[in-house]
Amino acid sequence: MKIAVIGQPSQLTSFDKLNLNASYELVQDTANLKNYDVFIDLDYDNSDRTILDYTEGGETWVLLNMVKSQLEDEFASVGASYNGEKIIGMNAIPTFLERSTLEYCNPFEIDLSSFPHADLGWETLELVDSRVGMITPRIIFMIINEAYYTVQEGTANKADIDTAMKLGTAYPMGPFEWCERAGLENVYETLEAIYEDTKEERYKICPLMKTEYLQSMI
Repeated sequence: MKIAVIGQPSQLTSFDKLNLNASYELVQDTANLKNYDVFIDLDYDNSDRTILDYTEGGETWVLLNMVKSQLEDEFASVGASYNGEKIIGMNAIPTFLERSTLEYCNPFEIDLSSFPHADLGWETLELVDSRVGMITPRIIFMIINEAYYTVQEGTANKADIDTAMKLGTAYPMGPFEWCERAGLENVYETLEAIYEDTKEERYKICPLMKTEYLQSMI
């Protein structure tokens, strides 16, 4: 089986923690898309690539990081129609990607019976609705956002909040530890996309997080 992967170093580090039963080739573009059985774009959400780069994949399985956007909207935004491509969306944010369960969306109801998820290191598949933020990032990033509000209000510092969350909820990481490992850019931009999609106040970004995000971009 031939596998191609596009991704940033932090994403590749997370991907490499999976128990792959096959090797992969690190690529820079989609020029040879049809030469692979599986093509995984861990960085689709952060790139200038569009769905048009993947509509000529033929029988190639295509997995696109689809947390900050929605697969159907990717087709609509470029005026393309879905024509049976084997494209699914996935949660490829570091810390989530390395789990044994793949969180994915399949809005076009593609038959996944031949999808080699076990060879790619995922023991199980977890289907979620095709929505911005999927499920796990929505929950965890909302908790991180609330933790930022707590620091901004002066109620507790980051270290104390991390300790309290791990001891009180048995989470593997505190919210600020999780934010660092997932990447502040991913947390901020995902929350921003969810808020634009839903207009729900619970996803409105804390000013302290926004300040830290902007400072990190300088």
